[in-house]
Amino acid sequence: MPLIEARNISRRFPGVIALNDVSLNIEAGQVHILAGENGAGKSTLVKILTGAYAPSSGSLRIDGEDPTTRPGLFDRIAYVPQELSLFEHMTVAENLFMPFDKSGTARYVIDRAMLNMAAREYIERFEIHVEPEDLVKNIPVADRQLLQIARASTRRHFKTIILDEPTSSLTIRETERLFGIIRQLRERGHAVVFISHKMEEIFALGDVVTVLRNGELVATRPLADLDVRGLIRLMSGEEIEIDRHFQPCHAAGETLLVVDRLSGYRFRDVSFSLRRHEILGFAGLVGAGRSELMQTIFGYLKASGGSVHVNGRPWKLGDTHFSTRHGVLYLSEERRLHGILPLLGVRENVGVSIFDRTLNALGVISRNKERTAVERLVADYEVKTASIDKQIMYLSGGNQQKVIIGRAMSGQPTILIFDEPTKGIDVKTKAEIYRLMQRLAEEGVGIILVSSDMDELRKCASRILTMYHGTVNGEFPTAATSNQQLVAAILGAGEKTHE
Repeated sequence: MPLIEARNISRRFPGVIALNDVSLNIEAGQVHILAGENGAGKSTLVKILTGAYAPSSGSLRIDGEDPTTRPGLFDRIAYVPQELSLFEHMTVAENLFMPFDKSGTARYVIDRAMLNMAAREYIERFEIHVEPEDLVKNIPVADRQLLQIARASTRRHFKTIILDEPTSSLTIRETERLFGIIRQLRERGHAVVFISHKMEEIFALGDVVTVLRNGELVATRPLADLDVRGLIRLMSGEEIEIDRHFQPCHAAGETLLVVDRLSGYRFRDVSFSLRRHEILGFAGLVGAGRSELMQTIFGYLKASGGSVHVNGRPWKLGDTHFSTRHGVLYLSEERRLHGILPLLGVRENVGVSIFDRTLNALGVISRNKERTAVERLVADYEVKTASIDKQIMYLSGGNQQKVIIGRAMSGQPTILIFDEPTKGIDVKTKAEIYRLMQRLAEEGVGIILVSSDMDELRKCASRILTMYHGTVNGEFPTAATSNQQLVAAILGAGEKTHE
């Protein structure tokens, strides 16, 4: 008997059919991949499986029983969302066992020593480098991701765990540890529902895959019967050129950016340059200092030494307003936290950057001017949205990213820094983002691409710098470099090389 049995599930919202007649079984002792492009209906299905949504039609059974008559059955399904959802001002131990009644530790709430002792088992099992008493706000992002996964496994009665893009903030080594834990769960008879856009993860872990497209079931197949191209074809409904490269066709031009022995939080003595028409890649493990370096150049973090020149002129550090006004923009990997205004529409999200161009003669925003400008951006960047007034939080991750890029380009920047631009984005939309970056570089923008995806760097960047423990330890010409060389460098095992 399946642990979860969904039959002919549909879910309708006003004007939208998010799921249409979808059926699947989740079996004990299997890793079941849920695949599909952004907007395919995966999130809606997960919300139905976890009880957040009721289906508009169809039936759901958990361990053969109807959860509409026994809501407690949903406690047998643990869910780890893609976005971090922790209590930052509470301790690791408190976060692990909340809600206390679900984890069976309610009696330990008063006795902190007992709570911390219970926490150590999970900290050691998941190899999280923290102490039970540490505040979550003070631990690295990768450890938070592992903590969130560990918290789901503390639920007493869970039989199925759903993991949504669980490796997005993990290093290579942490990802391998997580894979080991997933395999252990499978061996113990649990079911694991794994959602990922990373093909190497899907084929490394999965036993069976269910593919959704436009809210409908396309296929459920054993992974052994598919290859990467076949799975992508099922997801997108078309052939995708997975081997295509997106380096700019123009030769690199004059130097736009010179960073000289820059030091700051988590990095030191970093020097490099960026030229016009170039996409410069930065590789490294989470915590290597890549994001902190870029945030310091942008002005979000303070520098402790060194200098930056843009277009041959000394750059003012520590001032994001100055950077924005003078053509240097940083696009954060945390789209929801730092990239969008989630409760506002596409119109407002774009409008904040073109405010001065939408004023009428009286100094008041002209809604017609604003609408025209936003609709032009939506068309130019192929943003898929029912309306420019739709809340941006309801757009897929890829379409949110297109809005952010279009908004950035409205300021006519000289330099664009992309930090993990395709995090949580499907293969087809990744290619669209890559084409956008290539187009912008060919138009004369200098682009820095920070990415943990080796294939992404090799497809887009002309050369790649690697960082290890806060320093640049290698520079590689992309065409003559293998993934193995890059991995060795970011693990600190490669020799420092230069183009």
